[in-house]
Amino acid sequence: MKNTSKYEKYRPKKFLGQNFLTDVNISKKIISFLEIEEGDTVLEIGPGHGALTKLLLNYDINLTAIEIDKFAFEELSLNLEGKVKIIHQDFLKTKLSDFYNGKKIKVIGNIPYNITSQILFKLFENYKIISKAVLMMQKEVAHRLKSVPNTKEYGILSVFTNLYSSPKIVYNVPPGAFFPKPKVDSSVVSMDFKDDIVVLKNPELFREVVRTSFNQRRKTLRNSLRKLFDEKNIDVNAIKFDLSKRPEMLNIIEFTELTDEIFSGLRIDN
Repeated sequence: MKNTSKYEKYRPKKFLGQNFLTDVNISKKIISFLEIEEGDTVLEIGPGHGALTKLLLNYDINLTAIEIDKFAFEELSLNLEGKVKIIHQDFLKTKLSDFYNGKKIKVIGNIPYNITSQILFKLFENYKIISKAVLMMQKEVAHRLKSVPNTKEYGILSVFTNLYSSPKIVYNVPPGAFFPKPKVDSSVVSMDFKDDIVVLKNPELFREVVRTSFNQRRKTLRNSLRKLFDEKNIDVNAIKFDLSKRPEMLNIIEFTELTDEIFSGLRIDN
């Protein structure tokens, strides 16, 4: 029998990872975690049919919703004309600094689960102008953000999330709160972005070291970073850091120390 749900007209697109939030009470709860203050600049990622957007209109804020789906964009523009600024654009290609007016931005969204990592790294790149983000994501990914060294969930996202923010899993959402129902459980994560992060002498090298290390997480750092050392002409014997460790054993400070040593080797060679 054909589904006659009022949300069917939005035709969720699998390739965009669309699962529209339909529970109003949960929508209200998600917004409460953003801790909105009068005059805040708020960016909503992927408003869809406007479950969060319509409630956000009750606040005295500068709200912009960024939607990649043309149909959803047109529907929202028609229904909320003159009430909110809606941009038809890929969030990953959006210049967030355009929305910064001196007061840090707050970000909210029921984000597509298939591009969660890309969205997070987009936010991390702009950490200086973001104060807080409240995001719905796959429960499994949410637990990775909170994981600590020496656990199987600990990885690239764990390191970078805790480098730039203080994450908290604030609410778990059942599949029945969405249309269509996702095949996974969901969690809402609140991330308070840090004013001061660990000082990185070379942020790009830090990202490369962390990612390269975890790409072969079961190997020791000596082996997982071997190609990087060769490409950058680094004398492994000159590295004092204990390379017999595996990446999952290192905390943020230790990854920083390792990167700084590699960076010093690069400076000497050049």
